Amino acid sequence: MIPVLLEIPIPFLGITVPIYSFGVMVALAYLSANYFLSYGLRRRMIPQAEIHASNITLLALLGGIGGAKLFHILENFNEFLSDPKGTLMSGAGLTFLGGFILATSIIYIYIRIKKLDFFTIADASSLSLTAGYGIGRIGCQLSGDGDYGIPTDVPWAMSYSKGIVSTLSSRNVDLVEQFKSIFPEKPIPEDILVHPAPIYETLSMLIVFIILWQLQKRFPQSGFVFGAYLIFAGIERLCVEFIRLNPLYFGLSQAQWISILLIIAGIFLAKSRYQKLMMVSGKS
Repeated sequence: MIPVLLEIPIPFLGITVPIYSFGVMVALAYLSANYFLSYGLRRRMIPQAEIHASNITLLALLGGIGGAKLFHILENFNEFLSDPKGTLMSGAGLTFLGGFILATSIIYIYIRIKKLDFFTIADASSLSLTAGYGIGRIGCQLSGDGDYGIPTDVPWAMSYSKGIVSTLSSRNVDLVEQFKSIFPEKPIPEDILVHPAPIYETLSMLIVFIILWQLQKRFPQSGFVFGAYLIFAGIERLCVEFIRLNPLYFGLSQAQWISILLIIAGIFLAKSRYQKLMMVSGKS
């Protein structure tokens, strides 16, 4: 657990500037997403690919962080009311699906203004979204921002005692209650071991990235690849939420309900675009 990678002293100001692991990984995620998007746009012969890639990636970053924080506030509104400033300034609890929805909406507007083909841009974005998300989860792992899973006794269970949201029982009441419900007969440990959910997600995204890489070779500029991305991303988040501590609404978390919508949208998009490709192929 390395929330702070290093501290840079500034002698003439008498202060030190901390370099946070989460921020570093967000920067790496941004650069990786920009690289793969630029590659995807060039491969699809989009004019001014680098410029569009930079603009879209920047909009995705701003919309992603803003949407992620907004959805986190809505999901934990009581926490926000008790400490508005702390909730807004905290690096914990950024909800990817919230960020994805707002960022996608903003990027859609940009695509319409620039008169670009939505499905072509969406397909090109699939690899960058997957890479950026997977790398970003490494930041969650290093910082221990609370995106870890529920208490467990599996051999690879991990401690996040030094994380932003610590797993120490004295500092995490919600985790203590979760431990009691899962292991009612066990004494509460000083440090509660949990599922390393960010690692699960990074590994899952690596697999999804490989699959999408292969699909884009077969289905360029079709929308099918983006549909596949929605399906895989939705399934990944739907599954990982079962081992995370989040409020439930009608038996599922907010992220799971959104994931189900993404899966349905992805299936519809992939099916419709595939059928259209087959029709065009048949005519030719």
